[in-house]
Amino acid sequence: MIVVRSPLRISLGGGGTDLPSYYRDHTGFLISAAIDKYVYITLHHTFVQELIIKYSKLERVTSVDQVEHPIIREALKYVGVGAPNLEITSMADIPAGTGLGSSGSFTTALLKALHTLKKNLIHPRELAEEACHIELNLLNEPVGKQDQYIAAYGGITCFRFLPNDQVEAWPLKVEQETVFNLEDNLLLFFTGYSRSASHILKEQDTKSKEKNTDMISNLHFIKELGLKSKDALESGDLHEFANLMNVHWEHKKQRSGNMSNTQIDEWYEVARKNGALGGKMIGAGGGGFLMFYTEDKAKLRHTMRQLGLPEVRFRFDFAGTQVVAQS
Repeated sequence: MIVVRSPLRISLGGGGTDLPSYYRDHTGFLISAAIDKYVYITLHHTFVQELIIKYSKLERVTSVDQVEHPIIREALKYVGVGAPNLEITSMADIPAGTGLGSSGSFTTALLKALHTLKKNLIHPRELAEEACHIELNLLNEPVGKQDQYIAAYGGITCFRFLPNDQVEAWPLKVEQETVFNLEDNLLLFFTGYSRSASHILKEQDTKSKEKNTDMISNLHFIKELGLKSKDALESGDLHEFANLMNVHWEHKKQRSGNMSNTQIDEWYEVARKNGALGGKMIGAGGGGFLMFYTEDKAKLRHTMRQLGLPEVRFRFDFAGTQVVAQS
């Protein structure tokens, strides 16, 4: 039995500049933070000559090529695991399609488990690169690289995405007190909507490939906001960071008509009037989680509870993707 967990994430600035359609021409930059909500993968040897795969559905097949789940199928092929007497189960603390990077976390957890099964040592950078290769190259998903990298590395991490497809990663140089204040004052509320990130990101990806002036200018601005957010966090100026969150959200909404809706906009405005100094939608948009920075947590929590939006409390994760049990 092998059990691996991989953290979900929140974006702290620059999100959207990690897609190849942007960074291959312009270089991307963002800050991401892993949180203590996880995707879990378990591998278990069985005595049945089948691959038993359990996720939101159950698959029982006799060969890798018969596996319907695209990421599981390609990961098994990539790592070279073909024995049919294996059971793979996935579980998650938060549902997929809610903007916290679950697909990237799933892929890194699965690859880590398969490499552990094969007794391969793998560095977080290699793990992230392999996860990106499967999702972006083998499956042609129009997604970025943030989720796979932050899931592999953990922590509060800066990433620079270079035109040659290389990724530079380094920890945000932030004081411990600022980390504690972020953990205390960043609140996540579930909107009740889930959506496919690929569907929303496809519009951005297509326009970037077409060199759409408005899209490229928007992403240039978002990258600059990410760099300003880095400066604000490293100097401990959380009020400025909160203000940049608001500016980011207003510009993010301009990238697609599917980024928000009337209900989300209404919730956002109510939150701003009831203690939220800054906020934005996490992930590709269109649903999932609203994140706010506040110094009046009781008021904001009461308001959002009255609106029917449940809160998910979190702390940061500094371990990244790791094996948590092996026998």
